[in-house]
Amino acid sequence: MCSRWLWRFLALPLFVAGLACSSRAAGVSASGFEVQSVTLNGKTVAIGGKSTARLGSFPENIVFGFGARTNAGPAPIRLQYRLEGFENEWRESDAEMALNVRFYNGAGDQVGQQIYSVHGESAGWHGSLRTSSLNHRRETLVAPAQASRVLVAISSAGPPQSVGIYVVADLVASKSSAAFGSAVILPSPFDNGVDQAGEEPPPGWVRNGTRPSMARIVKFGQEPQTKAFGLIDDDPSGHGEWHTALNSAPAVAPGDTLVVEWNEIYSIGPAGFQYAHYDVLPAGHYKFRVRSVDVMGVATGGETALEISVPPRFWKTLWFWGATAIAVTGLIAAASRYFVWRRLRWEMVRLKHQRALQQERLRIAHDIHDDLGARATQISLLSAMAQETASSPDRARADFDKISKLARELVSALYETVWAVNPENDHLEAQGNYLCQMVNQLCEGTSIRARFHVLGLPQDIRLSSQTRHNINMVVKEAVHNVVKHSAASQVTIRMTCANRILDLSIEDDGVGFEPERKVGGNGLNNMKQRLANLGGSCCIESTPARRTRVLIRLALHPLDRASEAMAIGDSEDY
Repeated sequence: MCSRWLWRFLALPLFVAGLACSSRAAGVSASGFEVQSVTLNGKTVAIGGKSTARLGSFPENIVFGFGARTNAGPAPIRLQYRLEGFENEWRESDAEMALNVRFYNGAGDQVGQQIYSVHGESAGWHGSLRTSSLNHRRETLVAPAQASRVLVAISSAGPPQSVGIYVVADLVASKSSAAFGSAVILPSPFDNGVDQAGEEPPPGWVRNGTRPSMARIVKFGQEPQTKAFGLIDDDPSGHGEWHTALNSAPAVAPGDTLVVEWNEIYSIGPAGFQYAHYDVLPAGHYKFRVRSVDVMGVATGGETALEISVPPRFWKTLWFWGATAIAVTGLIAAASRYFVWRRLRWEMVRLKHQRALQQERLRIAHDIHDDLGARATQISLLSAMAQETASSPDRARADFDKISKLARELVSALYETVWAVNPENDHLEAQGNYLCQMVNQLCEGTSIRARFHVLGLPQDIRLSSQTRHNINMVVKEAVHNVVKHSAASQVTIRMTCANRILDLSIEDDGVGFEPERKVGGNGLNNMKQRLANLGGSCCIESTPARRTRVLIRLALHPLDRASEAMAIGDSEDY
């Protein structure tokens, strides 16, 4: 039984302490006021039950709302705030009191007013009338039209929630006019050399306002103390005022220059709910603190706070630099891989063209060996036979005719080989001109007439020697077939190029044949194979007893730099 009561005795303060901690964590104090709202660019930030409000990486236009809790008992008179980590001084929202100079006409109507307001705390204010120092103030103004009297008022009737203390001492007003010069029209209301007892107003001065009791005569400074007008406003719904009596107010005339001088100290702030505004907050951790002060601006001990967290900009975080380092490393690796891939691709292209070059050289060597060599051997044999048959002129003449024909064919084959490897002939216009010459030579000595449609071929489309050689061989085979089998009287060569597509046709007006019927020899198949090796097509159309047409279509791809360099190297080798 005793242990149970002991446990309850110990648990009670722990429970109370826990409530206090949770209250502080949510930005609420036990003094009856709290941080009630936080907005960011007009949007509410949730703070209920949280010890820290997170504002994001780019907080702008931050507004804290704070004030008395609902049903929390008496509200504090004044609240001050400070964003610890961002500012060092305690601040309050705007609130003010004022010294007014009012002008009246002869009928007692107010015709003008000049307000000299004060707000916050004066430079010499230290929370006590004994330890605070006065600040001197001097203002000059001109009496308006119709002014006949001037009245001076000291009022706490600023914004409705203004509370605090305002003390005015040594108030003197003088005027200067063209007629009378300068003269004091309102002397200091207190003879500070004589101790005036009681709270009675000085002669010519009256208390006023919704709460006249706020207007008091106060003493300030060290011994001997000095009397002054004081307004001690501790009611946000009321105000007090000191002012000169209108019936004894100094006389003025329109255009008079007035000089009003006084000494003052003050501590003024708003009561009730307040807002604290901050434009931008840098990254960091802050604490928004709110404390209660009395009417004199002295802290009473009540305080609440809310932790504020602003994370750093993403480019200042460790993860960002880590990700950047990884990205840069990956980019460097990707770039290195790409350049290696480009080099390997270039090397593969070079090897491919080198192989093609070797194959082209081997083909030329085979042509020279098989064609030119055979023709040269045949010429040699015929020459020897002609010498043996010298006694028979007719036979010798026939042999020499064969030798002459073989020599011409040898020269023609040699010319074709040299033309194919000459880089000056690697464009489409030269190809067309060469086909015209070659077809004319093939039709020479026959009754077949050759017609050509090859005008307008571009010079900027380049062809490799392998492509030119295969085109020549296909056309030569087609024309040979016309000469040997067609019994034609005319062969027509048409050559056009549009959008880098070469269309070439060889058409005759001969007897034709049936394409479905298998023809002896490999000539037609060789033609199709040569075009297929170049990525093109060869189509043969024929109508018996009418005509035969060979259609060639080839896409002309641009030569890359490796092909050009190797084509030049090929031509230089030959």
